[in-house]
Amino acid sequence: MQTTIKDIVRFEGTGLHAGQPARLSVHPAPAHHGIWFRRTDLDGNTMIAARHDAVEASPLCTLLVNEAGVSVSTVEHVMAALAGCGIHNAIIDIDGPEVPILDGSAAGFVRKFLSTGVRRLNAPVHAIEVLRRVHVADGMVSATLTPAEELEIDFAIDFADAAIGRQHKVLRLSNGTFVRELCDSRTFCRQADVDAMRAAGKALGGSLANAVVVDGARVVNPEGFRHTDEAVRHKMLDALGDLALAGAPILGRYTGVRAGHAMTNRVLRALFADPLAYRIRTLAPEECRILPGAGLERDVFAHL
Repeated sequence: MQTTIKDIVRFEGTGLHAGQPARLSVHPAPAHHGIWFRRTDLDGNTMIAARHDAVEASPLCTLLVNEAGVSVSTVEHVMAALAGCGIHNAIIDIDGPEVPILDGSAAGFVRKFLSTGVRRLNAPVHAIEVLRRVHVADGMVSATLTPAEELEIDFAIDFADAAIGRQHKVLRLSNGTFVRELCDSRTFCRQADVDAMRAAGKALGGSLANAVVVDGARVVNPEGFRHTDEAVRHKMLDALGDLALAGAPILGRYTGVRAGHAMTNRVLRALFADPLAYRIRTLAPEECRILPGAGLERDVFAHL
């Protein structure tokens, strides 16, 4: 069945790019509501749909904008946490333009969502079933959706810095895989990129407390990586968050090759532009076991 959070969950932190304090609260919502952001610091039309068609181009993060021009950015980690915990409906109040970065992963969101609990609603889940291959590419960067019985993510990256290099991982996202395998993987960047962003007045809230920084073969953070392949795991985390903007769980295989937020959004738009590429499928209760977040127990996040 569809779900929502049992009670209000609150977060405080700093926006990664603007460097400003950010407060966010996730509220329960009824069935068929979906996920919406609400800017509490503004008047007028402040509701922003967490959907692929509300995404506007933005470097380094996912930016949502409504018809009135009201925006919220860096939504990918909280969206991944909602999807990975199997939460289908929520209202997210935020007092500024950017979601707090926390530690650069989705673990903080997941921990509070699961400790608060998820409530079932009296309505079936409607999933988006991929029926045929959809592919978008730009040079060596590509994203592809193909049919599969459940959501799978296949991701490959290739960085010149030896600390990252080439990494490839494939996961099925059912049975709590996101919580166990991906949610604690942090955003990462190259030292040269940090220097360039700071010179351009960007990434003002970034620090070693919320990002992994690499410089050639060296990991700048004293603690090193949480996983030897943390970089590709974080790219998969981002991909799940961006795929959650489909508006319903996806049944299909996502393959990303050096892909980022923009490419994932492009493949979603291509999917919905082709009526023969997908169908809306109503899941019976027993079929919901294949969805991310199904059957999660509280002890599954004891390592976070």
